Amino acid sequence: MLRYQWEDVARFWNSKKREELSSSKKFGHLQLFDITHRKKDGSPMTTEAVEIMEKLKDKRAEYEATTSSDSSFNLGNIDNQIIIEVLGPERYGRAQAEVQRLRDQMA
Repeated sequence: MLRYQWEDVARFWNSKKREELSSSKKFGHLQLFDITHRKKDGSPMTTEAVEIMEKLKDKRAEYEATTSSDSSFNLGNIDNQIIIEVLGPERYGRAQAEVQRLRDQMA
């Protein structure tokens, strides 16, 4: 996770918005992504965030269409799968590469 992403998540977890959401209902990874990638005015932070949100929304719609006939399927459980399909699996190597780059700069 990049520093700005960590800051956004920490800010969200300490916000009134999170308290309202957690007291009213459960929310998943897709909703968390949406919340943490928006500015205070509600607009997306970047054009990349807009593109990712659209891909997530489209992938969710695909799953809903595919599973509409299977009543035993819980769409809430597929948020993680959708995130992985759109963003790819967590890549811890990115953080390591950033740490190494900063070390090299300091040296």
